[in-house]
Amino acid sequence: MSEDGKSVIEFQDVYKVYDTGTVQVHALDGVSLLVRRGDFFAIMGPSGSGKSTMLNLLGCLDRPTRGKYLLDGRDVASQTDDELSDIRLAHIGFVFQSYNLIAQLSVWENIELPLYYQGVDSSASEAKARELAKMVGLGDRLDHRPYELSGGQCQRVAIARALANEPSVILADEPTGNLDTKTGEQILELLQSLNDQGITIIMVTHEAEIADVAERCIHMRDGRIEKIE
Repeated sequence: MSEDGKSVIEFQDVYKVYDTGTVQVHALDGVSLLVRRGDFFAIMGPSGSGKSTMLNLLGCLDRPTRGKYLLDGRDVASQTDDELSDIRLAHIGFVFQSYNLIAQLSVWENIELPLYYQGVDSSASEAKARELAKMVGLGDRLDHRPYELSGGQCQRVAIARALANEPSVILADEPTGNLDTKTGEQILELLQSLNDQGITIIMVTHEAEIADVAERCIHMRDGRIEKIE
């Protein structure tokens, strides 16, 4: 639910063109989008529609070929690689289909990673990581390693890790893709509850019933936004 109407993300006529040497691929073709604080968007579209490219740009993993991308009012399209890395760390939380946890680290240590890279005091970062673990229902699994957890529990760790740096937006890429139906529903309920607390979420999915959890759905085709409903 939109919390205060303040813009978090703004795409202004964004293009992304990949030059393969023989042909230019227009992965995004003039996309404009406004996301306000507290919004919950799903992005859907067939293979090749541009949704993955859009997520990469939103996550500052790539830059637009043309157009503006404003994140919390800052134009990030022209930033250096190091600046983009700092922006990702400070403003964006990622949740991936494959969890991307570090096998050698415990639950709380995985959650703590963004704080470690931000140079937060170790005792403060550990306390926050443990608190987040409890918030996502893993208070009794703090010292477990990922291989000792179920898929749903691993995704909960990933969500808690995404929240650690108090990001402007959480980007979730097929967050239930590796989970059974019941566990997937539990993860979606968790994302809904976070959104109810005012956290901005953008989620890519290919399943309409999962997209229904979001407040609004962006339908993409051929690198363009076909409709938003």
